[in-house]
Amino acid sequence: MLAAWVDQLLGFSTGALDAIRRDERYPSLMAWARKEGAELLGADVALAQALAPVLWNQMPLQRLGFRIETLAVPAPQEPCWCDSGKRYADCCARVTLPGQVPPHLMWMLLLQRLRGKVLHEALASDQVPAQALLEAGIVSAEGGQLGRAQTILEALFNNADWEGLPQESEPAFELLSDVYQERGFTRKKAALMDSAVEHGPGFLRGAALKRLCLRYMDSDDLTSARETFIRTLETMPNEPALAYLESMLLLHEGRPEQARARADFWRRRLIHRSDLDEDQQAFLKQLAEDPEATLAEQMIYADEELAEPLETLTRILQEFSSASRLSLSINVEGRLEYQQGDLDDARYQMWQQHFTTENEEAPGSGLQGDPWRDARPWLDALCLHPEWLATPAILQELAMALAGRFGNLPWMFASIFSPLAQRFEDWLVAIEAADSPFVWGDGDNHVLFRLGLGLIIGMERGAREQSRQLAERLIRLDGEDSMGLRELLLEQLLSDGQDVRALTLIEEIEAGSDDGEPWLGLLLGKALALFRLARLEEARQALTMVEQANPWMLKLLIRDNPRREPVTGNAPIPGSRAEAWQYRVLMRPHWVATRGAIGWLDARLRAPLE
Repeated sequence: MLAAWVDQLLGFSTGALDAIRRDERYPSLMAWARKEGAELLGADVALAQALAPVLWNQMPLQRLGFRIETLAVPAPQEPCWCDSGKRYADCCARVTLPGQVPPHLMWMLLLQRLRGKVLHEALASDQVPAQALLEAGIVSAEGGQLGRAQTILEALFNNADWEGLPQESEPAFELLSDVYQERGFTRKKAALMDSAVEHGPGFLRGAALKRLCLRYMDSDDLTSARETFIRTLETMPNEPALAYLESMLLLHEGRPEQARARADFWRRRLIHRSDLDEDQQAFLKQLAEDPEATLAEQMIYADEELAEPLETLTRILQEFSSASRLSLSINVEGRLEYQQGDLDDARYQMWQQHFTTENEEAPGSGLQGDPWRDARPWLDALCLHPEWLATPAILQELAMALAGRFGNLPWMFASIFSPLAQRFEDWLVAIEAADSPFVWGDGDNHVLFRLGLGLIIGMERGAREQSRQLAERLIRLDGEDSMGLRELLLEQLLSDGQDVRALTLIEEIEAGSDDGEPWLGLLLGKALALFRLARLEEARQALTMVEQANPWMLKLLIRDNPRREPVTGNAPIPGSRAEAWQYRVLMRPHWVATRGAIGWLDARLRAPLE
């Protein structure tokens, strides 16, 4: 009954909107309601006449600067406002609407209709209720009209009295942040965050700080994440969401026992709150018992469409048997070679009917595109055919896909990456035991190297040392380092503050370089490690080499929100802004996380580099 009323109301309101917009006069609306409108309500003229004035009283009129021309509800003995000629008590007062009419329905519908200049005039009128902006923004975003959603939602925050923003602005803020992220408007998103943190009411400031904390965790800037969490805690000390936020942060910091203890603290602190429902209380209890498993389960169920196959896949991975034997042989050059057999070929061909994302050509690259845009077919196929997981080529693409979605979440290691790593370990031991050169270009060796790369990336947050050891083993196998694993190792060492080991690795790379030209990231890493070790003169020399290699690099590195460089898929030209942007993305988090490093760089830029 309620669903039928919602459909009828939406159809009638849309028609009423069109009728009003013809001349913005009340009699025109009532004439429409008695004829076309009544047909939309099952030929119920009385209901149509009673509903039309309700909608008129919330309809913004362009001729009045988008204000509402409100009709007073008649007294019982006065003429009815539907122009029937009857007394109100004998007419519309006797009609009971089948359900509620949302108070801002007409504004929401109007915002969906307006275009261009008129839309901007309406948004600038300062008449639009916050709830209408939110609902219209949601409808536009869900319909794929992100630009329209952005325009509508920005009206709530542009030149806003931030302290006076209503509670409805929080979900609007969250949605606008997501729209900016989806459209790549990083500067606008950063400005929105800054304004909310600096000027917003407490609930909005807390929402912005939570997002900032998550962003810092995602970029592995754990120092900033910790500082932001403390600010969030000061802003909203009794917010239940802080329980999982702190658990996530502690797991990112590699402190699972503290995560469990703090989750239990939050459970005891919040469990007696009357505004927590049973699901929230159960979540707090589970979080205190096993933070990693609880957060992993939450992540798996985050997407309703993929929840079932992801749960099945994790169960299959946990039930992994020992790995099948690889087909290894010594080729004519005396090197060890893996060749995929007929059974694996057949399985891989079946897999590719569902998994259509291909590998990048470059050895150290991942997949072309995002396999999660249409993941249900290949997840379902894999769950139906768990035997496919014995095929290295399938495991390789699966590992890359999983690393892309879950690799930055340390709590996903145990359920997803650990069983994959164990299967690869069995194969790697067999390769190492052969004690023969095993290089990228022979046979199907690249499949195993790519599988190792996917696991290195996937385990980087949840099992850093295991990831690092695997990278070192693959480098020993492939002396040419075809996948650029030394770069990844350097980033890990810098992230963990192991500056002496980082410098040792840099020296090894420089010694093994054929052309003697160090890559830009190497120079930046060297300068940072030397700065941390207070070897400032050597650090300055490294910066001089950075400036000589790419004049854009240091300028982009110190700026908070420089113009983004579009991703083309091609290798950037050495010395170009595109190359500098690539290494900014890679290296800036480490510089930002190092106290005083950005300021030192800024000072160096203001003085001529020698």
